[in-house]
Amino acid sequence: MSPILVRPVREQLEHDRIIRLLQAKWRRKYEAAINPGNEQNAAVGAPPTAIYPDLVLSSTERGHRLQGVIEVETGESVNHLEALSQWAHLAKLRAPFHLYVPAGMVDVARRLCEENQIHVNEIWSYHTVGDQIRFTLVHRSREAPAAPRARPVPAAPPPRRKAAGRSVKTAARKPAKKPSRSQKRK
Repeated sequence: MSPILVRPVREQLEHDRIIRLLQAKWRRKYEAAINPGNEQNAAVGAPPTAIYPDLVLSSTERGHRLQGVIEVETGESVNHLEALSQWAHLAKLRAPFHLYVPAGMVDVARRLCEENQIHVNEIWSYHTVGDQIRFTLVHRSREAPAAPRARPVPAAPPPRRKAAGRSVKTAARKPAKKPSRSQKRK
C-alpha cells in the first residue's frame, strides 16, 4: 500500500484517468493490467512481498513474461516516502521502470531518484490541456537502449546522360523549341 493514505479526490480521479490512458496506449504492444485507486488486480512478485504498480506490462506470448512497470504520481505523491516505499522496489525489478509525474514535479522526481540511487529507465511528465493529457519524455536512462535511428543516405550525384549527341549540361542551357501553331492544332 502506498504511504499516501488519502490522496485528494480530484488528484485520485486524474491519477486513475492517466492510468487508463496509458493502458490503452500500451495495450497494442503488451498485455497491460492496471491497479487504479486501491484495487490490486495485477501484482509483481510473490504474494508476501508482492508489489502493485499502477500499470504492469506483460508479453502477449504464452509465458506472460514481465516487460515493464509504470508508476503514475500526482503532485501530492512525489515525495521521499513514496520514492523509498515504491520507486526503490520497482527499480530493482528486472523489467524497465517508467515513472510519470506532473510537469511541475520533474525536478523533484529526478532529485529523489538521484539521492536514493533509484534507477528509472524513463521519466515522463504530463500536463492537461483542456480535456486532453499530454505526455513528454524528460529523462531516459543511459543504460536503456535507444531506438534505432535510420542512417542518412548520402545523395548520389545524378548520372550523366547524353541527349541527342549533347551532354545534359548543354541540353539544359539551350531553350527548347516551341511547337508551331500547326502542331498545336493537331
